[in-house]
Amino acid sequence: MYSETVMEHFSSPRNAGKIENADGVGEVGNAQCGDIMRMYLKIDDGVITDAKFNTFGCGAAIATSSMATEMIKGKTVDEALGLTNKAVMEALGGLPSAKMHCSVLAEEAVKAAIEDYLSKKEAV
Repeated sequence: MYSETVMEHFSSPRNAGKIENADGVGEVGNAQCGDIMRMYLKIDDGVITDAKFNTFGCGAAIATSSMATEMIKGKTVDEALGLTNKAVMEALGGLPSAKMHCSVLAEEAVKAAIEDYLSKKEAV
């Protein structure tokens, strides 16, 4: 059974979409269930000013993507790197154990987008 918060983020996801010319883009997937998450970040002076996602997957995958973007907007890159799947699950009011991997994907997508941003920054 899903919490009311999970259902709300699934039926009305926050920050769905794409950021053109994103400062960081990360994509992760789970081969077992087929979920794919792509996270886009806009970062100004080390602060995440915008975060959007495209997720192809189940309701829990969409809800965790939505919640993760909400949790990192306005945070510094270092603060966002501290995001955990446990924090995402707690913010959503929990997930069934069979859907816990969705919160892991959300954490990994955020970190992959930040790693992409940092690698581009170092290359300059």
